[in-house]
Amino acid sequence: MRPGERRVWLFDLDDTLHDASGAAMRELRQAMGEYIERHLALSTEESNALRRRYWLRYGATLLGLVRHHGVQPAHFLHETHRLPGLEQRVRGHPHDLAALARLPGRRIVLTNAPAAYAARVLGVLGIGHLFDAVLSIEDMAMFGHLRPKPDTRMLRALLARLGVPAARCTLVEDTLVHQKAARRLGMRTVWMQRWIGADSGRLRRRPAYVDRRIRRLGELLRRP
Repeated sequence: MRPGERRVWLFDLDDTLHDASGAAMRELRQAMGEYIERHLALSTEESNALRRRYWLRYGATLLGLVRHHGVQPAHFLHETHRLPGLEQRVRGHPHDLAALARLPGRRIVLTNAPAAYAARVLGVLGIGHLFDAVLSIEDMAMFGHLRPKPDTRMLRALLARLGVPAARCTLVEDTLVHQKAARRLGMRTVWMQRWIGADSGRLRRRPAYVDRRIRRLGELLRRP
């Protein structure tokens, strides 16, 4: 980068800034399953299969429900993200969170979660003030349709909105398919692995489209 140019860091929220697997994922899957059961009149088994199929096909269960069943996004997000007791379960790593404050450049949260959920999590972690912006799934609409990660059209529009070339953006994520889309546009990619589990096979392999693989956000402060 030339002098004066600032890197833009795009941080995922769940399983990147906090342990979402322990705090919310089981409850979210259950809430989504129950929502699908109620509104599509399906059995538990059918609901779970449909939820997973849409997640694998579209990157978000909600997109399949909107496209094929006319579900209203705002209603789905509100109903499935109530998550009683979430604040008591949220946990981040203190050293990770301290490293964010020392990271040079612009810092932005880019999450497929709804804004209300993101605000609750960031409030518990006490790091909302460290970010220039929090962009949730509600901010990823284009031409009346939601385009959450890994949609490259949304990512391209985001770069234009931020006024920066892709090479000056780094996406820090736990989800590889999102990084693959970012790399396709020329962004730098960092695979955060602290919260994604202890599967050694998954942790060992680094795809070609991932620039760095880290276990702690403090590693971002070191030159690769």
